[in-house]
Amino acid sequence: MKTQNLFVQMLLTFAITLVTAAIVTLLWNLLIEKAGAAIDWKTSFLFAIVMGIALPVVKKQNG
Repeated sequence: MKTQNLFVQMLLTFAITLVTAAIVTLLWNLLIEKAGAAIDWKTSFLFAIVMGIALPVVKKQNG
């Protein structure tokens, strides 16, 4: 059951991080770069994958 809980936490963290990173890259392109309404999906997915794995694992190790 602990493995299933870890997997659910990974998916939840991935989803939240993906949405957040997509919004941040959209706002960055609109406000700072003046490149128009473009989302950098490559960076968003990469960041979400890394955080989706790392954060739940570290949380599980710390107790």
